[in-house]
Amino acid sequence: MFSYLKRKFEKHKIKTTFKEYGHRVDVYDLPEFGKVSFAKWENPLEAEKHLTQGQVDFYKKILKKGDFIIDIGAHIGDSTIPMALAVGKEGTVLGFDPNPYIYKILEKNASLNKELTNIIPLQFAITTHDGDFFYSSSEATYNNGGIAETQQNRHGKYGLNEKVHGVNLEDFLNKNFKEKIDKLTLIKIDTEGYDIEILKSILPFVKKHKPNIIFECFPKLSKAERYSLFDLVADLGYDLYYVEAFDANTKKQLIKRENMTDWKHFDILAIPKN
Repeated sequence: MFSYLKRKFEKHKIKTTFKEYGHRVDVYDLPEFGKVSFAKWENPLEAEKHLTQGQVDFYKKILKKGDFIIDIGAHIGDSTIPMALAVGKEGTVLGFDPNPYIYKILEKNASLNKELTNIIPLQFAITTHDGDFFYSSSEATYNNGGIAETQQNRHGKYGLNEKVHGVNLEDFLNKNFKEKIDKLTLIKIDTEGYDIEILKSILPFVKKHKPNIIFECFPKLSKAERYSLFDLVADLGYDLYYVEAFDANTKKQLIKRENMTDWKHFDILAIPKN
């Protein structure tokens, strides 16, 4: 009991005390690529993350060499790297994350494995309109968080001193990556419950280009919000699949509208029909 209480107190202290954590670089030997480096954030609240060949193979099922990928809410790059390995150096992966502490690790990961990948880190949130937004977290170390137009929001009581910049995705791509849009095959969204707002902001863009989409059903979403999220994507002509893990051997299950309440928090892979 004493050791349990001690661990609980220590975790509470970490969650409520600001400290900027650095990173370490681990090296993984993947069968297809050989040695691949991965910078890990040393924040003790960060879940342990690894690189595997199975992760790369998951993305290879829906991607090909030279494709253009957008990773919104890229965090430290734990999904960005497998995506980038799947599309190769001739492909391009844009990794968006507005959190300045996380972004430093994402930027480091973009600088690694340059002979195998082409990752462009971007310190922006994706928003319905360009502007500056409040960023808040439930933890003082900013291991999680989200943006809002008001200082009081559901993301938590720890707010950054400075606002973060948000950009409209379609406008940003047309200004900076117009020549790559025709090669877009995947948009991944992981933004602490803001996914539906991002999807709404890019509906015409998605309808026109029909990329695969990965997004999450956030645990705080109500039943009505979960159904709205399903309808938003399904009505664009997509089949939605529950994904247990981003691994080649993962469980993948076609879901219907009523299945959106079957799990509290889960990831969805949406694939265009036909």
